[in-house]
Amino acid sequence: MKQYDYLIVGSGLFGAVFAHEARQAGKRCLVIEKRSHTGGNVYCEKTADIHVHKYGAHIFHTDNKEVWQYVNRFVEFNRYTNSPVANYKGKLYNLPFNMNTFYQLWGVRTPDEAKAAIEEQRRKYAHIVQPQNLEEQALKLCGEDIYRYLIKGYTEKQWGCPATELPAFIIKRIPFRFVFDNNYFNDPYQGIPIGGYNQLIASLLDGIEVRTGTDFTEHRAELSALADRILYTGCIDQYFDYACGHLEYRSLRFEHKLMEGTANFQGNAVVNYTDSETPYTRVIEHKHFEFGQQPDTVITYEYPNKFEEGKEPYYPVNNQVNTEIFSQYQAMAQQADNVVFGGRLAQYTYADMDDTVAAALALWNKEKEVTVRK
Repeated sequence: MKQYDYLIVGSGLFGAVFAHEARQAGKRCLVIEKRSHTGGNVYCEKTADIHVHKYGAHIFHTDNKEVWQYVNRFVEFNRYTNSPVANYKGKLYNLPFNMNTFYQLWGVRTPDEAKAAIEEQRRKYAHIVQPQNLEEQALKLCGEDIYRYLIKGYTEKQWGCPATELPAFIIKRIPFRFVFDNNYFNDPYQGIPIGGYNQLIASLLDGIEVRTGTDFTEHRAELSALADRILYTGCIDQYFDYACGHLEYRSLRFEHKLMEGTANFQGNAVVNYTDSETPYTRVIEHKHFEFGQQPDTVITYEYPNKFEEGKEPYYPVNNQVNTEIFSQYQAMAQQADNVVFGGRLAQYTYADMDDTVAAALALWNKEKEVTVRK
């Protein structure tokens, strides 16, 4: 008998949920994490009594009541509602695209006026039957103003290339809301854990052995020998030693700044900078996630970044080449003995947190059937 039933590689949300469910079922688990802390990208660092989202803003939202009830078992969530603001060359616009946005763009005051303005904008691009790139797709869907002010610069910074070189399928639709409502998400449940995400991760991993500063890739043989089965949540191409090639990602760089004596820097948690001249895409003011009243504030400038070795992979580049490479790794994963794969890096996908929780629970339910059969 090996020392553990499961070796769980990665202590992010997926690994933590899976580990919790396995332990509840009586399984002996070891969680390893290459970083110096648990929680993956939802980790919060406390500065000036403010919970700073160290790896970018994380706002929990879902229409899945079971998932919402599940996470609230471990920590109470507040009532934070995501209402970002776009800054285009110093002028502010509300997001998502709603009546406030249309008034700010064109001075329209009624839904009928807004619909007429959008149709007038779109009419100029009616000749585009089959959009060949993101720019054509966006112009066909929303017209010139929304695209130029609120989409083009942000998107090109995010992906590091002109919109004319991005595939059209990245923007399948553009939702317009003909109400004065700045709530970004349609989901009925949303919020931030009171006290930050670290409390959620700590509750999930309570009673489970965790080793931080432990790199699976460097100690694969000795770590794999400790457990009957492995859950791997890292990059799938790295697990298979890049046998089918490297999968592409976009990365991010975060510049955190403590502003002593400033109680409120921008009046909102999230402000997007949508012009191409501003090098960062967003400024996050973390205290607003928890309605903080601290005398100081912490802001984070978020810069899109080329992914290379040593940087964190954030966004998969889901073009045809990478999709084909990933499908080869998927086939290899299905043949791997005593290893299961889960999470955004192992599945080469961008996943919201509620989907991550649901996927981890689903994988554990599948694992229960496998271990019972054995």
